Amino acid sequence: MHRRSFIGAASATAAASAFGTFGIIGRASAQTLTLNGASQFDDSHPYTMAMQRFAELVQKYYGKPINFVIHKNSALGLEKQYVEYMAQGRAVDFAVASPAHMSTFSRSAPFIDAPFLFRDLAHWNKVLDQDLFKPIADDIAAKAGVMLIGYGGGGVRNIFATKPVTNLAEMKGLKVRVQGAPIWSKTFAAAGMAPTVIAYNEVYNAIQNGVIEAGENEAAGVEQMKFYEVAPQLNMTQHAITIRPLCFSAKTFKGLPKDLQDAVVRAGKEAATYGREVESGGDGKRLETLEAAGKLKRITFTDRDAMKKLVDPVMAAYAKEIGAEGILAKINAI
Repeated sequence: MHRRSFIGAASATAAASAFGTFGIIGRASAQTLTLNGASQFDDSHPYTMAMQRFAELVQKYYGKPINFVIHKNSALGLEKQYVEYMAQGRAVDFAVASPAHMSTFSRSAPFIDAPFLFRDLAHWNKVLDQDLFKPIADDIAAKAGVMLIGYGGGGVRNIFATKPVTNLAEMKGLKVRVQGAPIWSKTFAAAGMAPTVIAYNEVYNAIQNGVIEAGENEAAGVEQMKFYEVAPQLNMTQHAITIRPLCFSAKTFKGLPKDLQDAVVRAGKEAATYGREVESGGDGKRLETLEAAGKLKRITFTDRDAMKKLVDPVMAAYAKEIGAEGILAKINAI
């Protein structure tokens, strides 16, 4: 499979037509470049909405014929696969992906989205506005071949579980699914939980079958994946605020004409900002709606400060290990 296709090439099946061979731009005026995006979610999810806005803005700023195909509902796998495809320059040209899935390429990548990095949404916004993660973004681009062209996210992450958890004592030994980056397992273990890495699309069944008791996610994910059906207790740990970069394949980018490159960079930043507004603005409303419908119950967690104190040394050691001490200090100083 190749990363781009042209209208006018022989049309095959819907899946195959998305991945035709990319030729020299301008070789045939009738040919129109197609860029392929991928999302785990449907049209109503903020990540998909940000990608759709990106496509619209690129078309606006480029001003020439160009097509976009966004493969939704995990049609091309999960975010981990999207990162791998973008790194290889095939199948996926752009996607929203968790920095945790970039850890195999860049050890510093998961720092962008680590637990207890931000005090609140206002702090989170200020950090992003100051572009403090640029050194890490540069490292990801160099080592993974994946460009971070904008920062989306904004959902506050909490622990959904089969039982209420109000304090650290009740949290002790909780079997919880975490993202694949080691920093997530280390921080959750430091807080007394028993973290385990499970593929995102297997979390529902893992809870249903008693393999784990809990997971952690923002409101949009809890709603979209229906985690509330198997774990209706939403324990308000507020342990992280998501940063989900809008990513673009560096290999694809290098093959684009300069005016299209400029459009991609400009549109990426604006579309990700739009995604942040959609997610952060709708986060609380989603939970209110789910709770009003009796689908979940929000549980007050009283030991957030104590949990953070347990996690802080792990975060400091991680920052030192990856050479991000200066970035951490700047984030804390804001």
